[in-house]
Amino acid sequence: MVTVKEAASTFLANKRIAVTGVSRKAEGHGSNAVYKRLRDRGYDVFAVNPNADEVEGDRCYHDLRDIPGGVDAVVIATKPELAESTMRECAELGIKQTWMHRAFGEGSVCGEATVYGKDHGITVIDGGCPLMFEPTADVFHKVLRFVSTRTGKVPKTV
Repeated sequence: MVTVKEAASTFLANKRIAVTGVSRKAEGHGSNAVYKRLRDRGYDVFAVNPNADEVEGDRCYHDLRDIPGGVDAVVIATKPELAESTMRECAELGIKQTWMHRAFGEGSVCGEATVYGKDHGITVIDGGCPLMFEPTADVFHKVLRFVSTRTGKVPKTV
């Protein structure tokens, strides 16, 4: 088992990251916050939403297959019931790093997606948020990580 901190460090060492579930209406969407923070920190980040051509002023891709040159990692920030199909797409494309976003409530975490990903050799972080860990963290997210780890919203190991 790997600690979530180690898994987060490995995940965030990737420079080409897709974020699924990025919304055309940014307010209140964790996926948009993750997308913007990664973009602002110099990552090659790709928004994915099957119903949008543009989000946050950038091109949006309808699925992971549409991203030219592919990606190294994926933040799954959709409804949980969509996470398993995204995990299957990751496996088909050979993507080995995924993160199912969860800050409050259920988030995007789906048990079936976690099992499928792990069974297919994918490192799955099933909870928390990339913004809770360096080099993308801010004070708010660090505090949220502290609280969320104690309440089980952030896994201790992956």
